[in-house]
Amino acid sequence: MASSQVPQRVRDILSGVVAGNRAKLAEAITLVFPHENIHLTSLSPVESKHPTKHRQAQWLLAEVLSRRRRHLLGQLRPPFRLGVSGPPGAGKSSFIERLGQLLTGRGLWVAVLAVDPSSLRTGGSILADKTRMPHLSRDPQAYIRPSPTGGNLGGVTRSTSEAITLCEGAGYDVVVVETVGVGQSETEVSKMTDMFLLLLPPAAGDELQGMKRGIMELADLVVVNKADGDLLPAARRLTADYTSALKLLNTSRKDKLWTPRVLMASAAENTGIQETWDTVELFRTTMESAGELDKVQSIQRKSWLWSHVDHQLMARFRDWPGMAALAASVEEKVAEGAMAPGTAADLLLDHFFDSTHRQ
Repeated sequence: MASSQVPQRVRDILSGVVAGNRAKLAEAITLVFPHENIHLTSLSPVESKHPTKHRQAQWLLAEVLSRRRRHLLGQLRPPFRLGVSGPPGAGKSSFIERLGQLLTGRGLWVAVLAVDPSSLRTGGSILADKTRMPHLSRDPQAYIRPSPTGGNLGGVTRSTSEAITLCEGAGYDVVVVETVGVGQSETEVSKMTDMFLLLLPPAAGDELQGMKRGIMELADLVVVNKADGDLLPAARRLTADYTSALKLLNTSRKDKLWTPRVLMASAAENTGIQETWDTVELFRTTMESAGELDKVQSIQRKSWLWSHVDHQLMARFRDWPGMAALAASVEEKVAEGAMAPGTAADLLLDHFFDSTHRQ
């Protein structure tokens, strides 16, 4: 979109984002979030992205990226992206709130993006946001935003990457990306953050069997939360178990430079939070010294590119003339067992590409 075609409202949003205005940042994220349900036979997406709004959103992002790049040239350290995941009951919200308060107390600006599972039917979040972090949400140096996935993992990469960029463009020093820890979204989030922290509760029973190995292998740091009161002995046992397990798994995607640690913390008693951040800083310094963070963020930008390609291709595929009717027909046959899924996919793709070639 040519700069002359950008409406004043979008220009005002850009000015507000660059100035660190939280209300304008919220408007910017709303503009770029697609929130679309890409199920082929559903012709009523949750929030249809008008082509003009899409171009406005991309202009806004391009301007933020350009200004951020110029700003970073004179900055000692770029913003840091921390992924935090864990099963329900791990106390993620309380832990992140304590960590956020520690950082804002040091003069840092902190953004928290909660990647929530979304209803495929409504696209809505089922996790709360500011209500789970009441103290941090009132901090003028903090910003909290839920990020529904729109029912597809591609939405995690695309939408959250754009939200991260906008938060960094607004001057936030640390961006925390939180996931619920029960699905594949953790893999996506680990690809868009600099460090991945796995938060665990002191569980009973066979703790190691209860956690997916794949999530364990993503962790750069494991923190056993709720290490207080009657749960302290269980927390100590779990810490020892996971320390041994991490050695066997040879985890961390940066294992040549970094050995994952296991720590204990208590958000309720505000213990272990300082040690956690000290370890994050050690990781960050280690990776920065080796030039690893620049490489990681370069890979993240490429992933973001292909997420956009996938999304836009799927959107054109879904909206192609005659596609909805054909999709409904072949889906019914597949559901009845009258047609193989691969054959049905070939029919849909043939219709799309044959029609494209005729144009």
